[in-house]
Amino acid sequence: MAQVKVQAIASMLQSKDTIPPEFVRMEDEQPGATTYRGPAPAVPVIDLADTDRVVDAIADASREWGIFQLVNHGIPAAVIGELQRVGREFFELPQEEKEAYAADPRSGSIEGYGTQIQKDPNGKKAWGDYLFHNVWPPSRINHGMWPRLEGSALKKALGGEEMDMLLKINYYPPCPRPDLALGVVAHSDLSAVTILVPSDVPGLQISKDDRWIDIDYVPGALIIHIGDQIEILSNGKYKSVLHRATVNKEKVRISWPVFCSPPPEMMVGPLPQFVSDQNPAKYKTKKYKDYQYCKLNKLPQ
Repeated sequence: MAQVKVQAIASMLQSKDTIPPEFVRMEDEQPGATTYRGPAPAVPVIDLADTDRVVDAIADASREWGIFQLVNHGIPAAVIGELQRVGREFFELPQEEKEAYAADPRSGSIEGYGTQIQKDPNGKKAWGDYLFHNVWPPSRINHGMWPRLEGSALKKALGGEEMDMLLKINYYPPCPRPDLALGVVAHSDLSAVTILVPSDVPGLQISKDDRWIDIDYVPGALIIHIGDQIEILSNGKYKSVLHRATVNKEKVRISWPVFCSPPPEMMVGPLPQFVSDQNPAKYKTKKYKDYQYCKLNKLPQ
């Protein structure tokens, strides 16, 4: 039986001012109560064309923030626009057509259309649906999973021979109570690096100095998240950013992250140059697929 998607629930609540109780976050998670409204530092903006400073700037931002915005990245606006267009088109399809691409939990893969991934200890749900699609390497691309995707454009823009690249399209329908719900709960990414094409509707927040702060997007920039695997490889030197997504009362929010991750069988652990007697290994070395399984199922690493 297909899961009831949040998009369908939202369409039934258009004239209401309430949401089902399973979407009301616990009080210490509710964005209306936990978002910091005072002055906050801005996320670093890094100019890829500034060749004299770019390496140090990325290292500093990765260590201090775990996130930065990248400008002059060289990806044509037309390529990004095409990615955004086909993503919007998918979620505008009739519900029965979208369900043809539903993720099959029996397959052991998260690829496909769905609405909830991680288990929540309090039984709460996130206000958002998603579509996952492998876009690299070629051996893992299933064109039948989303026939409207033009994968060649992504391949050229986000080339790479070894890493797996998994596209996710997050769809957050309007929510009658955005002060109580979250589109995505607080988390860090499983990936090594996440390349995010943001929505024109703000909603990304990060945890900085124990405060949830809004990210002000720079037009045309890509948002780069440092993920868990970089934190593990660097033995904690570089930070996997804790972040969440809020929702909007009137507008749909869509975002387009691409998760760049090791192949499933690759062993990942702290690199020798980051380990010493004074700084012993903080993380276990294990296959990436095992790390992924433990995190998604809330099991100890």
